[in-house]
Amino acid sequence: MLSKSPAFNLKAVLRETGLAADTLRAWERRYGLPTPQRTAGGHRLYSQYDIETIKWLTMRQAEGLSISRAVDLWNDTVASGVDPLAAAAPTTTILSQIIPPASPSGTTLDTIRAEWIAACLNFSETQAEQALNNAFSIFPVEAVCTDLLQKGMSEIGMLWYENRASVQQEHFASGLAMRRLDALLSASPVPTRPQTVLVGCPPGEWHTFTPLLISLFLRRRGLNVIYLGANVPADRFAETALKVKANLVVLVAQTLSNAAQLQHAALALKSQNVEVAFGGRIFSLRAGVKDYIPGHFLGNMLDASIEEIEKIIKGKSNPQQLKTVSQEYLVALHSFTSKRTRIESALKDRIQPLRIAPDNLQNGILFLGDNIAAALQLGDMDHLSQEMEWLKVLLQTHNRPPEELQHFMETYSDVVDEYINGQGEPIKAWLHAYARERV
Repeated sequence: MLSKSPAFNLKAVLRETGLAADTLRAWERRYGLPTPQRTAGGHRLYSQYDIETIKWLTMRQAEGLSISRAVDLWNDTVASGVDPLAAAAPTTTILSQIIPPASPSGTTLDTIRAEWIAACLNFSETQAEQALNNAFSIFPVEAVCTDLLQKGMSEIGMLWYENRASVQQEHFASGLAMRRLDALLSASPVPTRPQTVLVGCPPGEWHTFTPLLISLFLRRRGLNVIYLGANVPADRFAETALKVKANLVVLVAQTLSNAAQLQHAALALKSQNVEVAFGGRIFSLRAGVKDYIPGHFLGNMLDASIEEIEKIIKGKSNPQQLKTVSQEYLVALHSFTSKRTRIESALKDRIQPLRIAPDNLQNGILFLGDNIAAALQLGDMDHLSQEMEWLKVLLQTHNRPPEELQHFMETYSDVVDEYINGQGEPIKAWLHAYARERV
């Protein structure tokens, strides 16, 4: 292990590294590398680690990088939890001895991602962390986060969706990924720009990977990012935004029901003249959902979202035009909400002959009710189709008969018609059409 004890004066360091004194002082002043200590008389004292750091930077320059980019690469590696000199042995003569090993021929983020996924599915934290450390030592932080962690989590989620991975495996992988993102965010440099951005999830949204990733990427661009996390009450966004004088609030929702909650938060922020941007899975699946939410839609790709946030902060992007919900939908929403408890109680009584497990029945009723209300609130009952397709495939992969879902949907439609006859036509029409055409 390289010693970090101060032992060498400036003259010894210049002789060993071949660097000019003025250049070394400029690096220390501009980039904070290396970090010598001072004697009582104010003279610099360097450690062996400092010397090897200088040599590492000069080798990066020899490979064609500017000094600023070499420093960025150093900081990225440190932020990922990897010491750039971890594999280096102390040396005073041979520069190549301190260079991290080149990536093996054919090593790509795709192959490392496959290693990471396999390690997660085998519950091997050590191997998963080794794969991550390897990736961060070769590739930039942003690339590893998107092409390894984000894509890896998506692939594991699909395996769970297809009943080829357990919920325990999915949670294990998610825990490892979130811990690494938390560490990267904590290790990010202090803000260098004056703008403040709040990032978080609306009520009911517990999937925080995407907002945490956005927070990390914005923090690494020098912005003052305040990450609020999951399940934040709508009024708390406005309260916090006004308190910290935020330039922008970024909201993320993955499901239709949470998009409806996001709409409430966005409206509360708009009433306080706070700029809002939003995105998430549901907006990629159902483009029309965004039309009923005030603010700036960030798009469907993470890198494009980051660039859009930059435009918003610089005043180069205008909010989208907001659509209004039809009167028929507003009436149906009010009627359904006011009678929902009675509708769901009656549904339980009538669906029991199917012998659905009580917990599954309760979850199914709540899921459908939440999404019916959200679809009405967001202007189109067909928004619900995408969420139901997800449920349909999930039931199929768990060997549930299609008649079970069809009977459930038809019974739900009948109960809605009974309790809000004449005012629930959008609900009734969609339920019957879906049960007949898609189940």
